[in-house]
Amino acid sequence: MKLHLLRYFAVLAEELHFGHAAERLAITQPPLSSGIKALEDELGVRLFERSSKHVALTAAGQAYLAEVRVVLEHVARAGETARCVAAGLRGRLDIGFAGSMVYRDMPGIVRAFGQRAPGIEVNLREMSSGEQLEALRHRQLHAGFINTGAVPEPLCSLPLAPDHFVCCLPEDHALAGTASVDLRALAAETFVMFSRAVAPANHDNVIALFQRAGIHPRILHATRQWLTVLTLVALRMGVALVPACMAQAAVTGVRLLPIAKLRHPCVGVLAWHQDAVTPALRGFLDVAAAHRP
Repeated sequence: MKLHLLRYFAVLAEELHFGHAAERLAITQPPLSSGIKALEDELGVRLFERSSKHVALTAAGQAYLAEVRVVLEHVARAGETARCVAAGLRGRLDIGFAGSMVYRDMPGIVRAFGQRAPGIEVNLREMSSGEQLEALRHRQLHAGFINTGAVPEPLCSLPLAPDHFVCCLPEDHALAGTASVDLRALAAETFVMFSRAVAPANHDNVIALFQRAGIHPRILHATRQWLTVLTLVALRMGVALVPACMAQAAVTGVRLLPIAKLRHPCVGVLAWHQDAVTPALRGFLDVAAAHRP
């Protein structure tokens, strides 16, 4: 059944006049008459009682009209949905994030995008940086907030607002009351470290700080989340170097102090696959770019 015949029927049912209906449809009367006849032949029922002076719906026509209006409404809504999705105003985005990103740019970007495009559902998925890179390569995520400074092809990235590493000590540590900490004073301490398998860039950046300070730390613990690092330090399981943004986690029992004479960035990017940019993702990336200081 052709959709235009349903439109012919609906308009004629409203006008009950072939001339008026043809005018609304911007066609002549012959194709309207033949279209209605073809529709009735296909259905095997009469939809209209008609004479030279009178057009009226049959009982079957009245019942059919109610159903046709539903069909035409669905068709119109489907077209509107397609246009909204094509314009990036409706749809869904699956966005990955490393745990520490809740203390960086991610919440502000997601909120700003929600205000700009309320018709787009943003589904956040906490994953390690390595897991996100793999998911992005296989197009299982639209984008991801990742602890890294560079991404492999065919991925693209946008740097996040800068952060840096600070020293995390138990609150009763002998150096916890100082203004800053010289890493060399911690050479004999046990360090809690972020697992390299989870986020190689963060692990390597911390190791680089140790090398610049000229120390070879004793590392006994490896975690998957920065919040776990802070918790282990609070439990006096060691000391650590963590992103400054983790101060927002407000973990009790620890002190976060600047590292004396050393400042090293804690890298982070928003990454996506270069061949998988949808209109909705383009809008998200625009918001992220505008959000950077």
